Amino acid sequence: MSAIHLLRKLSRRPPSRLHRNLLSSTFSMDLPPDLARTTLIRPFSNRPTIFNNTHRLIPSCFRQLNLLPNWVSEKKKSISVSLREFSTSVVETNTSDKAFERVVGLNPNPLVIERIHNGEETIGESVSGGEIIGNKIEKSDETLVREESEAEKEAWRILEDAVVRYCGSPVGTVAANDPGDKLPLNYDQVFIRDFVPSALAFLLKGEGEIVRNFLLHTLQLQSWEKTVDCYSPGQGLMPASFKVRTVTLDENTTEEVLDPDFGESAIGRVAPVDSGLWWIILLRAYGKLTGDFSLQERIDVQTGVKLIMNLCLADGFDMFPTLLVTDGSCMIDRRMGIHGHPLEIQSLFYSALRCSREMLSVNDSSNNLVRAINNRLSALSFHIREYYWVDIRKINEIYRYKTEEYSTDATNKFNIYPEQIPPWLMDWIPEQGGYLLGNLQPAHMDFRFFTLGNFWSVVSSLSTPKQNEAILNLIEAKWDDIIGNMPLKICYPALEYDDWRIITGSDPKNTPWSYHNSGSWPTLLWQFTLACMKMGRPELAEKALALAEKRLMADRWPEYYDTRSGKFIGKQSRLYQTWTVAGFLTSKLLLANPEMASKLFWEEDYELLDICVCGLSKSGRKKCSRVAAKTQILVR
Repeated sequence: MSAIHLLRKLSRRPPSRLHRNLLSSTFSMDLPPDLARTTLIRPFSNRPTIFNNTHRLIPSCFRQLNLLPNWVSEKKKSISVSLREFSTSVVETNTSDKAFERVVGLNPNPLVIERIHNGEETIGESVSGGEIIGNKIEKSDETLVREESEAEKEAWRILEDAVVRYCGSPVGTVAANDPGDKLPLNYDQVFIRDFVPSALAFLLKGEGEIVRNFLLHTLQLQSWEKTVDCYSPGQGLMPASFKVRTVTLDENTTEEVLDPDFGESAIGRVAPVDSGLWWIILLRAYGKLTGDFSLQERIDVQTGVKLIMNLCLADGFDMFPTLLVTDGSCMIDRRMGIHGHPLEIQSLFYSALRCSREMLSVNDSSNNLVRAINNRLSALSFHIREYYWVDIRKINEIYRYKTEEYSTDATNKFNIYPEQIPPWLMDWIPEQGGYLLGNLQPAHMDFRFFTLGNFWSVVSSLSTPKQNEAILNLIEAKWDDIIGNMPLKICYPALEYDDWRIITGSDPKNTPWSYHNSGSWPTLLWQFTLACMKMGRPELAEKALALAEKRLMADRWPEYYDTRSGKFIGKQSRLYQTWTVAGFLTSKLLLANPEMASKLFWEEDYELLDICVCGLSKSGRKKCSRVAAKTQILVR
């Protein structure tokens, strides 16, 4: 059977491991002897570890990143069927056909302006009239393609100009590329969290090389020695960013090297907790959108995922399943009173756990880790859904709380004082909406609405289906507060007066309604779009995107906007901010490709509701709070 016939036969369903082996042998049966003898996967233990913090260099371009010679690429081009729909992960995908039908059902006709007649192949962002395989159309007589707006064309030019190359290969995008900025600080570096929307834009366009290179090079950086004042953080920490530098070896020789920042150069010297979580999420997205699952199956990649998970799951003094972090350890990387258990970290942590469970190969060396991941997923989802959720009913319950309860079945488990409920919240919360708290600790609830944490809880199904609906209802009801003149507020409301002085330390950059203190960040559009598409409400994302498109190009793609309604460009905002550009493009591409969007979110995992580590203990001392609260978990 030819490779083409075999691929066409299998293209209607995910392949089994037998099929994958057969495909592998089909492509490799005529490999030249020199390639057949080549080791394509270098063991993790052989990665260079350089202990000189002044020049922590990659000594040469990693040749293993270019795994296949040019003749293989040419051979692949001769096969018209893409492998992108194949899944080789150990655990079956949670993206169901029902989810895709819900997304497509509300927007069945893509926006079509230009007609293209082609008998061979047509590539476009939104297509109809042919068989869709990845971003390619096979043998369609008449294909429809969405025409790009002027803003999109300029955005693509800016994004391409922001690409950073290492030894001739693309490895990421700089944070900002403003030609008028004479003091870029660290905006000329490649940030892991900032690159995610850029990566998705490239993947949705069918360009996966830059993302693959980024994932592998940052994985190499993970193994390096990291010290701050003679102290090293835990093994597995991913860098916040890296920069390509040229180093002189002798009079006639120079070499490009990667110089990472693990937080030792950052403002406040805070470790980037979210970097490793975003890296795992992007690794899964790469496989889902390209069909190249061989990357996540590599030994070094599997080991990298295990190191991140072991670091996150390490035992400590904390009594809660949430991840304990310091202030400034995520997108909000300055002092903003989010130390403890911020929602943004918890939602990314939950997503990374689910990604790892999908991608990790189950064997003797990973059994304990997979078991720990399952237990943590179950405990974390219950904790967030039960204790972080607030709506008008929950606020009224907190308003009537009794305090100082000493009991295993206390109602007010965290000893929250009713006086903590802020006056603004009483009138602000809508009847049909709700959201997840920004933070929860003993005797402390942060009632601010944090946008990224809530949106990613929807995307990852950390919150329940009913809670997801309520979060979008809140956005719709409070459109002027969260969206305003420019989407989207990073949090609401702003810290003002004494709260600003005490909590931020009088930070001149985080003044009220600016930057992290309730500034408006256009890059959040892509998370909002993904959440809306998952819940079958793409019209909300389209409305916000249209609002942003009116201004972004004219305003030169700012990093953020100031004032209560997002009317003015931020006072210290960088222009031509890459993730502003990428967030806009990714939102456009997601709306135009609902099938691809459906690969990026998770559906409810009902098995997690039945997993409880308490059931494994024979001790009568342990009493699980789920028994009393199980009826309150909102599951549709």
